[in-house]
Amino acid sequence: MRIRRSLAAVIATAALAGLGLTGAATATAASPATSPAASPAESPTPGECEKGGGTVDRATNLCRGGTYNGQMVD
Repeated sequence: MRIRRSLAAVIATAALAGLGLTGAATATAASPATSPAASPAESPTPGECEKGGGTVDRATNLCRGGTYNGQMVD
């Protein structure tokens, strides 16, 4: 009887710890993917600018319109 209780406590602890780690990893991984324009440190490629609904201004090397509006293009 004592072994069953101990085993149940170990399984419950492992399950709760696993859920906490999984939730934290999911929240961290999902943050940058929600809005690509949120990280101004990365410049979009010309293809990404066009896929986002913008056009590349070759004179200023900026993306005009769309998701990456005003960002420098690689």
